[in-house]
Amino acid sequence: MVQPPDAPARTPDLAALADLLAGAVVPAARGLLGCRLTTGGVTVRITEVEAYAGTAGDPASHAHRGRTPRNAVMFGPAGHAYVYFTYGMHWCVNVVTGPDGEASAVLLRAGEVVEGVEAARVRRPAARRDADLAHGPARLCAALGIDRAAYGCDLLGDGPVRLRPAAEPVPEAAITAGPRVGVTGAHDVLWRFWIAGDPTVSEYRRHVPRSRR
Repeated sequence: MVQPPDAPARTPDLAALADLLAGAVVPAARGLLGCRLTTGGVTVRITEVEAYAGTAGDPASHAHRGRTPRNAVMFGPAGHAYVYFTYGMHWCVNVVTGPDGEASAVLLRAGEVVEGVEAARVRRPAARRDADLAHGPARLCAALGIDRAAYGCDLLGDGPVRLRPAAEPVPEAAITAGPRVGVTGAHDVLWRFWIAGDPTVSEYRRHVPRSRR
């Protein structure tokens, strides 16, 4: 990935992560496992993700019908945050991937709080265990204090929300794939990835349409 002339120099590991995110969404999603997201005095090690392509054949993607004010950041550049509000109460955060102009993103579904546990507990007082602090996409955002202000943030820069490579890459043998959670289309596409056996990974729930009365 070519950096702007005024961008700070990246370490080799961070440059490799930038290149990964600039490529196809599925390898990027797998490569995000084990990476660390830091903001609000909390760091989360990512343990579960979901990949979403753009307009080309992924009806579960927010970009399936094209660019809108809500999803504009999904169209690039890679490495930025796509944050959206859902069910009128929860924030969710995605990492934008792919070449500029081709929408795709990876939803961060769950993680392990590895720094700032006390701050995360204050934000998530209902969590019974530390493993539950970022157990699910809305809980992950709550533990980190992520909201609309993070929309469009350059995660690979030195801004308030920072994504950094894994201290140790997750072995391929430790990665499990399955269908995405709660989507209204492409239910059986195996684009949800997680670290096998990790206690922070969320439960699978298939979308059930609401019955009309």
